[in-house]
Amino acid sequence: MMELLICIAVSIILSILGGWIFALWIWSIFIATLLSSYYVRIAKRSDAILAMYVIYLALSQIIAAKIVKLTILDYTFIVPAAVLIFPFTVQLTDMVNEYFGRMETHRMIFIAFVTQVLMSFFLWMSVIMTPFEMWMTELGGPEVGQKFWETIFFSSIRITIASWTSFLIVENLDAIVFAKIREITGQKHLWIRSVFSDVPMLALDSFIFVTLAFYGVVPLDVIFLMIYGQVMTKWFSGVIDTPFIYLERWVVESDFSWLRKLTIRFPFMRVKKFS
Repeated sequence: MMELLICIAVSIILSILGGWIFALWIWSIFIATLLSSYYVRIAKRSDAILAMYVIYLALSQIIAAKIVKLTILDYTFIVPAAVLIFPFTVQLTDMVNEYFGRMETHRMIFIAFVTQVLMSFFLWMSVIMTPFEMWMTELGGPEVGQKFWETIFFSSIRITIASWTSFLIVENLDAIVFAKIREITGQKHLWIRSVFSDVPMLALDSFIFVTLAFYGVVPLDVIFLMIYGQVMTKWFSGVIDTPFIYLERWVVESDFSWLRKLTIRFPFMRVKKFS
């Protein structure tokens, strides 16, 4: 119960400090944590986690096209909007690794990668298809609409390859590191597994992606600024995610003794303990 109260308190405090957009982001993490962990508890399967993981990755590929100004504690960073997705994907990989093992995590990563390749292929097909002459007339006609479509949904081949490369390397390394730390810590010190696997991997992800995508295209000082901005925002997201990892464990593993009286009157509320 303490885990739930701490997450609610953290969400309220950060909502007050960060404004309404930040509040929506925090509370969406809170709700997603409850739903995903509750599914793991009652179903004891990872299929819904895989579905959520694929959706989050697809969203990150699309919204990464928008560059936003993100202010955290009076510090401003220029980053892709996709940084909002990182707490969700990191939490899901850690959840699958914690309760279903490293091999299941690798399987989820591979399936997600295949879906991203297919998504990019179909988006590319939509770009090269001839637009209808009456399409986007309210914005200036099909030529304007085509340029808009290409800008949003068609990154350069180099950026796409950089994204795929960093994804495969970092996600699989994260799964390995998390599993190795779990062998050392056992069931204790969940935050150590999470922080010491996620934080360095998030930094490595930024370094690989930005270097492969922009080296030789933009000056080195700009590359360093881009890496710095992504690393700091991802690390901040990783820290924010820590109490929600404990909320996840509480939902999956606690006995919910305080619900027993309710389940006597409302059988549909009964839950099973994960084992």
